[in-house]
Amino acid sequence: MLGTVVNTIAVLAGALVGMFLKKGLSEKMADTLMKGLGLCTLFLGISGSLKGENSLILIVSMVVGTLIGEGIDLEDKLKKLGDFLESRFKSKDGKSVSIAEGFVTASLLFCVGAMAIVGSLQSGITGNHEMLFNKSVLDCVAAIIFASTLGVGVACSAAFVFLYQGTITLLAQWIAPFLTEQVIGEMTCVGSVIIMGLALNMLGITKLKVMNYVPAIFVPVILCRFM
Repeated sequence: MLGTVVNTIAVLAGALVGMFLKKGLSEKMADTLMKGLGLCTLFLGISGSLKGENSLILIVSMVVGTLIGEGIDLEDKLKKLGDFLESRFKSKDGKSVSIAEGFVTASLLFCVGAMAIVGSLQSGITGNHEMLFNKSVLDCVAAIIFASTLGVGVACSAAFVFLYQGTITLLAQWIAPFLTEQVIGEMTCVGSVIIMGLALNMLGITKLKVMNYVPAIFVPVILCRFM
């Protein structure tokens, strides 16, 4: 668990630094920076989506995952939690930071991809934490940048990083046979398409309920066994 703990602390530390920097940004500067981060996020989504090799797995995963997410309405539940937390973080002028947006954006960016999965598997099976240590440095820098605009929601994502990577690490011996290179590639592809949706929201082009698509990330674990 050492690698996951270090990664969690790195995200939290980076987010705290970013939140401190956020205080010095004007509203105009913050909006411009948000659009710039949206473009960077779009690039990350496009590049990650190329990891998949079977477009049918992507399509079926999105359909099944969306049905699950929409049925549970994860977006609404997260919004209610975000509204509660936002009331606790209101600034003096009455404006509140977007907890939900920061949490979802950062959580997906930090947890979608091979480094999170493979690094956690290595940590759990062999005790080699090197990949997660390297990921921690990258996540810390990213947390600083995103928290400077998205605020405290990025810090909250540290909890999701801990739960997600920690679970993979603890169950590594049992789930490793299911998380083959192909499965990880398809999971990365699906997650990256969702990240593209996040980017479009950040750019103000769409208002997608991104959280309701998140279950789709895990569907390839089953589909890859049959397709």
